[in-house]
Amino acid sequence: MPAATPGTPSLLRAMNDRAALELLLTHGPLSRTRIGHLTGLSKPTASQLLARLEAVGLVVATGTDGGRPGPSAQLYAINPRAAYVGGLDVTPERVLAAVADITGTVVATHEVPYTEGAEAVDQVTEALGEAVKAAGLHRSDLRRVVIATPGAFDPQTGRLRYASHLPGWHSPTLLEDLAAALPMPVEYENDVNLAAVAEQRLGAARGHEDFVLLWNEEGLGAALVLGGRLHRGWTGGAGEVGFLPVPGRPLVRQVTRANSGGYQELAGVEGLPRLAAELGVEPPAASASPDAADAPGAPAGSGTPHGPEVAAAVALLTRAAAAPEGANLRFLQSYATALATGLASVVAVLDPEIVVLSGAAISAGGEPLRALLEAELAELAPSRPRLVPGEVREHPVLHGALESALAATRDEVFDTSG
Repeated sequence: MPAATPGTPSLLRAMNDRAALELLLTHGPLSRTRIGHLTGLSKPTASQLLARLEAVGLVVATGTDGGRPGPSAQLYAINPRAAYVGGLDVTPERVLAAVADITGTVVATHEVPYTEGAEAVDQVTEALGEAVKAAGLHRSDLRRVVIATPGAFDPQTGRLRYASHLPGWHSPTLLEDLAAALPMPVEYENDVNLAAVAEQRLGAARGHEDFVLLWNEEGLGAALVLGGRLHRGWTGGAGEVGFLPVPGRPLVRQVTRANSGGYQELAGVEGLPRLAAELGVEPPAASASPDAADAPGAPAGSGTPHGPEVAAAVALLTRAAAAPEGANLRFLQSYATALATGLASVVAVLDPEIVVLSGAAISAGGEPLRALLEAELAELAPSRPRLVPGEVREHPVLHGALESALAATRDEVFDTSG
């Protein structure tokens, strides 16, 4: 069928269909009358719309709105089986895969720990394959997969940059090998960028067009959202703020070879135990560190197991934030100053409306660290954006991958104009 042209009945029908589908995503099951009220369509037109969407498998009847005065009305909802997507979060410690249906409901996950010598393609296919199997699906049922990694794949060369610490992901033929192994469209995105997507769609950055997300876990990074869109830069390296030269640290040269920079050395997790010891903070009990990031009530961005450096930093920050006085307060203050030193440059250049604080080694500091960082930034930067904690509390990178896959897939599946 030829594509709809502006002003034609088929285009208007497709626009009404999409509006109704978005309402069902937002509100959940709705009656014909309610859909008509929210879209401004007449009851007969709303009935035709629902019949059309039901016929093509995009909506299903789910029951009635019993319990209200008068006759019960049939309710309609998005058909969750209309499409499925996959997301993967890759770290040096593991590959975590998830499958979600078109409504965004996660139906299965699977984690593959890193083992020495493991190939990236094998890790991805195992993690995704097991998640698909747990969902009762086949890999061919997935419309799209988004893979999150540290660093970024250079669009000119196809090579992973800024992530030399990620084992097994630096083959010159990696993207071709993954494309051959996976039967669906696959997209790749920086992990911190996807944490920002999760906050933009589901969390603290909803309704904000210009914001920065500052992240600190295995690496220190930022995501830049300008005019509502991710800014990636020419090579995909926008936001790799760990490489920034900053006061208080010697200049790091050959930064990509060193896989570090001044800001990373000043405020990265590897230096926090040393800073705490210098300020007289007692180290946490040995049993507290490994599982601190997974304890009940753990902070935003901490929903995955971490390496020992991140776990140690989280344990120190969690305890300091619980009793922010004396040596603990001095530790939080010094860390806030380190974070503000690099963040001030980002704020001076971009002037964002808000800065979202995420990643386990920032979120563990809670409100005490947030308030200290905001005060320090006000002293160092010409503008004063609000600093807000991330709200996507578990697996923000993975949720961002799924949200990215869902956005593109919904554009395809919900388009009824063809």
